[in-house]
Amino acid sequence: REFVCVTSTMSTSPLQKPREWKPLEQRKCTDIPWLLLFILFNVGMLCICGFAIATGAASRLISGYDSYGNTCGQKNGKIPGIELSGRDHTSRKYVFFLDPCNIDVLGRKIKSVALCVSKCPDTELKTYEDLRNFSAVYGSDLCSYDVQPDTYSSHSNRATKCPTLPVHPSASLPVFHRCMPVDISCYARFAEAFITFVSDNSVVHRVIAGVMTSKEIIMGLCLLALVLSLILMVVIRYISVVLVWILTAVVVVGHILLYELPNGKISLLCRYVILNNGAPQVILLLLLFFMRKRVALTIALFHVAGKVFTHLPLLALQPFWTFLTLMLFWVYWITVLLFLGSAGLSEQSNKGLGWAFRMDGPLQYMVWYHAVGLVWISEFILACQQMTVAGAVVTYYFTRDKSQMPFTPIVSSVLRLMRYHLGTVVKGAFIITLVEIPRLILTYIHSQLKGRENACARCMLKACICCLWCLEKCLAYLNMNAYTATAINSTNFCTSARDAFFILVENALRVAAINSVGDFVLFLGKVLIVSCTAFAGILSLNYQREYTVWVLPLIIVCVFSFLVAHCFLSIFEIVVDVLFLCFAIDTKYNDGSPGREYYMDKALMVRHNYILIKGLQRHLSVIFNNRLFLCIMYLETPQNSQ
Repeated sequence: REFVCVTSTMSTSPLQKPREWKPLEQRKCTDIPWLLLFILFNVGMLCICGFAIATGAASRLISGYDSYGNTCGQKNGKIPGIELSGRDHTSRKYVFFLDPCNIDVLGRKIKSVALCVSKCPDTELKTYEDLRNFSAVYGSDLCSYDVQPDTYSSHSNRATKCPTLPVHPSASLPVFHRCMPVDISCYARFAEAFITFVSDNSVVHRVIAGVMTSKEIIMGLCLLALVLSLILMVVIRYISVVLVWILTAVVVVGHILLYELPNGKISLLCRYVILNNGAPQVILLLLLFFMRKRVALTIALFHVAGKVFTHLPLLALQPFWTFLTLMLFWVYWITVLLFLGSAGLSEQSNKGLGWAFRMDGPLQYMVWYHAVGLVWISEFILACQQMTVAGAVVTYYFTRDKSQMPFTPIVSSVLRLMRYHLGTVVKGAFIITLVEIPRLILTYIHSQLKGRENACARCMLKACICCLWCLEKCLAYLNMNAYTATAINSTNFCTSARDAFFILVENALRVAAINSVGDFVLFLGKVLIVSCTAFAGILSLNYQREYTVWVLPLIIVCVFSFLVAHCFLSIFEIVVDVLFLCFAIDTKYNDGSPGREYYMDKALMVRHNYILIKGLQRHLSVIFNNRLFLCIMYLETPQNSQ
């Protein structure tokens, strides 16, 4: 079957047939120029990677290099100003550090002279005579290149040009040819640099021991959090009403506790928490009161969203694929960044250890280009997830007979995305990138100037960061609805965003109810998962032991369970948003009459009919009151009263 990709346009001619808001069988490719631009951008990213590999940066990173600019395992060129550079290390394939335990935490590197050797020492060498014997047997010199093995014991600079004794047994890392000590106790100073805030090292040892002995329990509790998240996504439609009432009760009880608790630490704590978060609670309470009928729509949407997951179980796997894709891309991005970091020209360093890489102008531009690619492509991957979910949910909503749906709506949605709408998600991701990059730059500047800038500059920076963050969230929400409109109508990004925006404005109060109550209900769901996992962890980790043994594993489990719950319930939130936009479009363009039947689920149908009946009652009441008023006025006129 052949499809022709055409650019979607919107005519203003009155003779044009009104747009039908339902999934089209004959779809069109949208935002093709943006897709071509994105392809060219990715070609540039690949060219940067190829440049780093072609200039030898990849071999430097993998094979390693010594402190004089020589890459191990190959013949090197001379670096001006560095005496021991330009050596032939074809037979010396491993990097050996004279003092591998001297780690500069702030500089994030091993602060030691590095040499290229032909073999890593696999036994402990205690004396300089052992170093000479190791060199004689294996042909691997462990002192500097300008020190002969016969002079190891008598050389005047042996303390700086020979390794620190004793030399611990070491082995080369997989792929990366670095000789690293086998005994991890060598890094005691490195560990101490991270735990200087602890006065008693035995406490840290007990904490680490507690994590290691509880690793099976930790893995089991993380699996429990995953299972609870999957279960909650299905059963939340049955408990959404209860969660909404819990929400109301929490707000009311919180304000009662503010005034009823006696003076004391608990009362002061409650006052602090509620006063510092009181405005959102008051707003939420008012929303619950004035929009209680619209809250019922939120509950109905939650109910239908739960049914969506029962019909489309593959939706639950979306966080896995998205996370896996992001991780693979981030690993690639970090690898290329490391290549670029070692792709500069070698020159004599002003900070010791002989030499350093110099990044000239073009190389700096490549790093910035690479950084933009990190944000844009990451947002593109997240946008693909949103479009995939939106396409599957739209198919579910606008299919009257659910038994006639495609066998795998998720796979069908992915195929439609890849064939027709990649340009749309590229454009949406680019808009988010335009806002996110300035925010990240300002955040970095604020962190670098902390304690140096004046109060006015600090306030201005925070205000700009806050405004950009709010703008980013608003655009992300509009993008999500634009992807839904594209999934329905196969229109380009701008047209879809405009149509979705007008629909949302027409239902502003409903949007407010869903985004306030719905988000809080999902937050309560996350709290429920974390609480259940933490409770199981307290029982499993034997909390009667010393707290230093089980607290850290419990914290790890709670953090992981919250992240898992957030990933899965974020998919649930996307489903609710897509259902709401479909519902709003359905109620606007259909009225239930023959030929214009509703697509909505029975739960939404009952709620919508209830709203229509109430509206009709109010309308009839107004008409009756007006007629009655006119009759009374007519009867009270003098000539009629006679």
